[in-house]
Amino acid sequence: MNRPASALVTGTGMYVPEQVMTNEDFARIVETNDEWIAQRTGMKQRRIAENGQATSDLALEASRAALASAGVAPQEVDLIICATITADNTLPATACWLQDRLGASKAGAFDLTAACSGHIYGLAQARAAVLAGQARTVLVVSAECLSRITDYSDRNTCVLFGDGAGAAVVQASDQPGAGILYTTLYADGSGGDLMILPAGGSRRPPSHETVDARLHYMHIRGREVFKFAVLKMEELIDECLKACRLTAAGVRLVIPHQVNTRIIDAATGRMGFPPDKVFLNIHKYGNTGGASVAIAHDEARRQGLLGAGDVAILIAFGGGLTWAGAVIKH
Repeated sequence: MNRPASALVTGTGMYVPEQVMTNEDFARIVETNDEWIAQRTGMKQRRIAENGQATSDLALEASRAALASAGVAPQEVDLIICATITADNTLPATACWLQDRLGASKAGAFDLTAACSGHIYGLAQARAAVLAGQARTVLVVSAECLSRITDYSDRNTCVLFGDGAGAAVVQASDQPGAGILYTTLYADGSGGDLMILPAGGSRRPPSHETVDARLHYMHIRGREVFKFAVLKMEELIDECLKACRLTAAGVRLVIPHQVNTRIIDAATGRMGFPPDKVFLNIHKYGNTGGASVAIAHDEARRQGLLGAGDVAILIAFGGGLTWAGAVIKH
């Protein structure tokens, strides 16, 4: 079988829960206010999953939307990659629940854990599988129920996170010079404790003590993460531009992980991208982790901001520490 020339993103989709949590809602449960949150993060509201709504429920709706966008039936999918840190269960993979509920009976399925970089890590694996001839159609879905691991008594972190899912269909094509042109993945485990869920794994299994100590919620060292994020965002943009021989003028949009407007503005501004070339939806959804870039990519496409031939740079960074970038020609 001839190897394909490229891996195209032929469809995208997203889903967010209906329940909205505003800055004013947080002011009723912790010592904060709308102005403080908005000025420091750019966030105004975020979506929160209903009781009984799990990560695979969000992933299912986003996946259906992406498949419809691509005109692909579930039976045509060869591989499902689900990027999440809030899996339905430790075992089995959330991707397997999704595969069954979608009716993607011919697809392999696995979960990928790279925190907020998860969607780009997933796109990189999808591209590799397609270009290697191992799959012709790959569904990459990134979904999070971060509200389940957020400590709503910690005013410094609880305002940051929301729930949601985004998906992309990656397909083999004979069209050269199109689709996912470039991906780059990094990690630095020495910074793993900057963003960590301390208990619940094999090192610190669940116990009365870990529950009482609130160790099943995310712990974040915000100041160090801020410095890391600004630096890595600039490095990723620079690498993507150089690898694809692009300039800022040749890029239609930068689609960053929606983590903090101050971080995004600082990094993209220094790299020569004006605000109209940087896609933001953080005010609506907050930080949705690995789903963040996927949701933003879909919204940008549906709003008509990315047409045929337009180039977008996707960048993300998260716990691990991980960071990643992708260049996509639409």
